[in-house]
Amino acid sequence: MLNRIILMGRLTRDPELRHTQTGTPVASFSLAVDRDFKDKQTGEKATDFIDVVAWRQTAEFVSRFFTKGRMAVVEGRLQLRDYTDRDGNKRRAAEVVADNVYFGDSKKDAEAGGYSAPAGGFGGGYAAPAAPSTGYAAPSGPAGNEFGDLADDDGELPF
Repeated sequence: MLNRIILMGRLTRDPELRHTQTGTPVASFSLAVDRDFKDKQTGEKATDFIDVVAWRQTAEFVSRFFTKGRMAVVEGRLQLRDYTDRDGNKRRAAEVVADNVYFGDSKKDAEAGGYSAPAGGFGGGYAAPAAPSTGYAAPSGPAGNEFGDLADDDGELPF
């Protein structure tokens, strides 16, 4: 069976990082996702507020680099969960269990938008996307820069 979901929206609050009794990290947050169509009466797009849960490294990544207002792309699966509330009533909750979470905006856009960018740079195995003026980034491996500059580059395309 197939149960895949991809969402793009803005975080409605800072992610909440907790740990299970065994120490497994789990982060929960909510995304505001606009619908693709406008309401006929108001002419405005409706917004859905979708609960998301991330586990382990994804939870730590989200809690470290995402804040309220940041655009995020979440890839995961839909999960329905039955529970009993404080009053003893049976309830059902739908949430997305995130397999991957990506930045939906650039760090520059996030800073211009008024929400705080993460302090201390990127770490934990996640690299910030490089954006040199040419638009291409030379990968750096264990040997350093594996690509050298072309000495006879005349700026013409070879085709």
